[in-house]
Amino acid sequence: MYSLFPMLAVMIWSANTVVSKAAAHALDPAAISFYRWLLAALILTPLSLRPVLRQWRAIRPWLGRFAILAALGMVMYQCLAYYAAHSTSATNMGVICALIPLLGLALNATVFRQPTGAHALFGVAVSLLGVLYLLGQGRPMDLISGGVNRGDALMLAGSVSYALYGILLRRWAPPFGSWTNLYIQVLLAVLMLVPVAMSADSLAVPPQGAGLVAFAGIASSVLAPYLWMRGIQSLGSERTAIFMNLLPLFTALIASALLGETIHDYHWLGGGLILLGVSLSQGGWAKLRGLARSTA
Repeated sequence: MYSLFPMLAVMIWSANTVVSKAAAHALDPAAISFYRWLLAALILTPLSLRPVLRQWRAIRPWLGRFAILAALGMVMYQCLAYYAAHSTSATNMGVICALIPLLGLALNATVFRQPTGAHALFGVAVSLLGVLYLLGQGRPMDLISGGVNRGDALMLAGSVSYALYGILLRRWAPPFGSWTNLYIQVLLAVLMLVPVAMSADSLAVPPQGAGLVAFAGIASSVLAPYLWMRGIQSLGSERTAIFMNLLPLFTALIASALLGETIHDYHWLGGGLILLGVSLSQGGWAKLRGLARSTA
């Protein structure tokens, strides 16, 4: 029963990746980036404004950190995803998102000097093979001559940004409650996105784009975080995090059904190697060894 909370959250985020791709044909990426978080702010304000005002003196010294979190997790990550959608597939976007836990591991090791075990390094190597295979569309050596697709590169940069967001959020752990923390970041993201919105070729929302904005602003920005937080409360953070491995699968299936995207062999093999590497880096190798010993 409780596992439904994170699974539904991941399904919504997977669908939002498909929405990002669909929005590329209907809305300027700068416009949907702004409208998404503006809508989320309007929905959260009746619930969260009073708690923020009550705790304002305690919150104020944290505004710098909240601004960094908003810039990384809501401005850079999502903006880059909307721009990436113009030149890559939703399926590729979902598979690249599966790298976020591994990118967090790499950043922890290189930037924050956190010790990394041999199993984690092996997982990084396996996932790297998967990334090269995916980005090369089954021909990794072609990357040397042709380079990386622009959309894939933007999505990869966005995933690095979100991985750093996750690290800093855990390290800083703002003590104001999940909804208050989310609300402050959303408000700051809206302010940061104003100049981005001003750069849009058009801020108009056509009829076919209204539903996309609504889904991104309500389902993906408010409902999914609520379900994810319920999952963490019920299952714990480690068991909940495992459900993120379903994101590329759900994204590929939804993109195939709604957008008619073809799932190629290199998606299955490259994505499978990425997920295997993520699993190994998170201790899956030790579990496999334990299973082997128990069956020997």
